[in-house]
Amino acid sequence: SNDKYSSVKFLFTPQVLLAAAVCTKAGKAIVSRQFVEMTRTRIEGLLAAFPKLMNTGKQHTFVETDSVRYVYQPLEKLYMVLITTKNSNILEDLETLRLFSRVIPEYCRVLEESEISEHCFDLIFAFDEIVALGYRENVNLAQIRTFTEMDSHEEKVFRAVRETQEREAKAEMRRKAKELQQARRDAERSGKKVPAFGGFGSAGMTSVSSGTIITDTIVEPEKPKITAAPVRPSGPSKALKLGAKGKEVDNFVDKLKSEGETIMPTTGKRGSDVSKVLPPPVNMESVHLRVEEKITLTCGRDGGLQNMELLGMVTLRVTDDKYGRIRLIINNNDGKGLQLQTHPNVDKKLFTAESVIGLKNPEKSFPLNNDVGVLKWRLQTTDESLIPLTINCWPSESGTGCDVNIEYELQEENLELNDVVISIPVPSGVGAPVIGDLDGEYKHDSRRNILEWCLPVIDANNKTGSLEFSIAGQPNDFFPISVSFVSKRNYCDIQVTKVTHVDGDSSIRFSSETSFVVDKYEIL
Repeated sequence: SNDKYSSVKFLFTPQVLLAAAVCTKAGKAIVSRQFVEMTRTRIEGLLAAFPKLMNTGKQHTFVETDSVRYVYQPLEKLYMVLITTKNSNILEDLETLRLFSRVIPEYCRVLEESEISEHCFDLIFAFDEIVALGYRENVNLAQIRTFTEMDSHEEKVFRAVRETQEREAKAEMRRKAKELQQARRDAERSGKKVPAFGGFGSAGMTSVSSGTIITDTIVEPEKPKITAAPVRPSGPSKALKLGAKGKEVDNFVDKLKSEGETIMPTTGKRGSDVSKVLPPPVNMESVHLRVEEKITLTCGRDGGLQNMELLGMVTLRVTDDKYGRIRLIINNNDGKGLQLQTHPNVDKKLFTAESVIGLKNPEKSFPLNNDVGVLKWRLQTTDESLIPLTINCWPSESGTGCDVNIEYELQEENLELNDVVISIPVPSGVGAPVIGDLDGEYKHDSRRNILEWCLPVIDANNKTGSLEFSIAGQPNDFFPISVSFVSKRNYCDIQVTKVTHVDGDSSIRFSSETSFVVDKYEIL
């Protein structure tokens, strides 16, 4: 019975592991992670006293003082040291020490001071996976590696499949382009009309009423006439001309028009030049916050979400030392199943209980004039209902090539997407596409063989839109489709609603900016 009660007593001993550190043989701390509140002076003093306590004549794995116990293991010229309370379980401490010692070579190629310093943050993140609140977590080395790297076997398989599909699509595009170029050369040698792209052959297609076309369209495309084989335009088109800058420029523009190139006005915004980063607010307060999100998404052309990953972060910048000791009130209304993670120096208990971000030591201040990431989140899913903007492309073969109908739909109606560019690959060497019904603007880049569908804004007021065009080619020629956009509203409903002083809870004026951008958005 005595053993029974002693084991119960051990289970409830207060925080047994105080700190984990890598230090030199002289006691100089290289990296140290404290699991309880401890000042820098205190941890440096404990580590400086550690070498003096070791008896070189005996081989031990621990030494003790009146207040703490050092459990250590030599790492060539360094020491891996755990500082524990004296009533901790020495056997468990030794097992924890072995796990710490095995973690370090995972991130450092050589066990030297410079290498440890270079990977100090990686080591701290790994240490946090081993110990929480002074007690060891039930994890092994493989789990630590997975947790810190957020590695995904499914993602690797998906990337390998996507790369294979891209290579096959490019090879098919090159083969089709060679066939079309050879057909054109044969037709020119025989003196026949050069084969061109046809209009919409299907009589069932109807034009969208003019009321649905966006009013700020820069270029109003001609409606295609139904003809058997329209010849590429060689005369002046309805596209706006560039401003005259000399005879050479005019001749170059005329040559592009003769080749079927659509010339956009000089004041129009090129879709490919859309900035991926929104400008910061003009008036930045002493406390400034950035809420940033980046999305990577891949869909199949026949439907189905192959992969969607969204990464978000709240970054804090303090420029006045009197606002260093603050707390951030977070409003998290997201129900999509996010994985949230706070900075190691942030009080996790406070955030979990009250959605408040503050330092573990309230007496400390946030760094001045530095961008500090205090909260980050990750969402990975294959749920099609979470796609923010769906793209549906229907290429259908006709007697003269392909009729392509592509449409978009905004599923997240609370979003407002700006500078949206939907880039559709088109076959090379067959001239410009004949544009039918269009919402927004378009630009044909004959050098990159891309048709860019540009929409200044997509929101709840114009959540759907379509583009129809006709061009010589095969259905596979129009994939993969890529999408880019920027937004001042974030996808996940996470916002900083209030900033307060640690003492007194009085509100502090702050500025903030929100950005939601695309890393990769493809329909394969």
